[in-house]
Amino acid sequence: MSERVTIVGGGLAGSEAAWQIAERGFGVDLYEMRPVRGTDAHRTERLAELVCSNSFRNASLETAVGCLKEEMRRLGSLVLAVADRTTVPAGACLAVDRNLFAEGVTRAVIEHPNVRLHRRELEAIPDGVAILATGPLTSPALSSALERFFGEAHLYFYDAIAPIVASDSIDMTIAYKASRYGKGGDDYVNCPMTRDEYYAFVDAVLAAEKVPAKQFERTVYFEGCMPIEEMARRGRDTLAFGPMRPVGLIDPRTGARPFAVVQLRQDDVEGRLFNMVGFQTKMTYPEQRRVFRMIPGLAAAEFVRLGSLHRNTFVDSPNVLMPTLQLRAARTTFLAGQIIGVEGYVESAAAGLLAGINAARLLAGAPLVSPPATTALGSLLAYVTQRGRRDFQPMNANYGLFPPLAGRARGREKKLQLAERALADFDRWSIAGGLASTARRRPERSPADVLPAASS
Repeated sequence: MSERVTIVGGGLAGSEAAWQIAERGFGVDLYEMRPVRGTDAHRTERLAELVCSNSFRNASLETAVGCLKEEMRRLGSLVLAVADRTTVPAGACLAVDRNLFAEGVTRAVIEHPNVRLHRRELEAIPDGVAILATGPLTSPALSSALERFFGEAHLYFYDAIAPIVASDSIDMTIAYKASRYGKGGDDYVNCPMTRDEYYAFVDAVLAAEKVPAKQFERTVYFEGCMPIEEMARRGRDTLAFGPMRPVGLIDPRTGARPFAVVQLRQDDVEGRLFNMVGFQTKMTYPEQRRVFRMIPGLAAAEFVRLGSLHRNTFVDSPNVLMPTLQLRAARTTFLAGQIIGVEGYVESAAAGLLAGINAARLLAGAPLVSPPATTALGSLLAYVTQRGRRDFQPMNANYGLFPPLAGRARGREKKLQLAERALADFDRWSIAGGLASTARRRPERSPADVLPAASS
């Protein structure tokens, strides 16, 4: 068996997998088709480019994704190491400067002596030990190859990207800085709306021209990236109870809670760019400029990036994938990232981490591993790979996937107990499998050695 692993896709999952394999002493051939072939969402040729939000979501153990981050850190995750070094203010969330983050991951991967980066498209499933981490934007040629391999059509859904606004174009005599209930300081810019302004905005969103879906594609949206017009179509008050909910925010001009609020989150270290939180959309570009400038404080907004719509591809993982992330029908081929039906940056990177570990263990002749279902990663993989599941749809990490506790704890206390159990079980599992020591067996080298310096 070759001592090298072929990885297809240089996103979060592929980059994390490449790092894990290389750190374990095996060679990696990483194939990334950009810039030779672009995608509908990427703008650069960097590895691990964040195409939607710049947020890795909540950072506390009160959430399963916060617990998942801690599990990844304990296995020496490159993605989390770079994210922790490139943070921007985001209240209780871990958000990053998207450019510094991608630069950091790219530099770490391409400068690793065991990694070779190839800038070209692969149109077939590679021979030997391989990881397919092509993400939701798998190229048509490779999608066709996978479709032929599985003998069935791919499942897919649409994903939408939120606009980014230049900070100096926001009218701060109307908008104001604050976080909900004062948590995290003044990390968000808030654009308050009265009742009349809100309903006029909703009517404009519903009436705006949209980018049409291709006739041969089925329109299924992941709930976490639902375009605002799709939410508004469910009812005129839906947005006010969703991304525009005003709870925990007081307008300093009136001393009262506004009827609705549009929040903007810092997108870069310098604070020059702000992302419109939860404002994924498929409105046409001219309509976005017109409708979004109706928002108080954004009348003269300069849109650095407008929202867009792209197709996300994922496979029927419960029927084709093992908990080790190997294909049931081809044990030397692993899948990782959003293509397996996990949703979110952290979840995608975590899948890449485990796929990388297992690919290296396969080469080393060691037993392959999968964390227990009581852990954040294990519970997610259990959901994704549970055989016989029907109507499979992508899933974020969440405590609802965890096995129940023995006691009757509720609310925050229950979540913290789930996290405590998860991390204890995760540590026992990683130590028993020799993972903790393996991830740290080269103390003279760590991800921080090749990352950009932290910003002041």
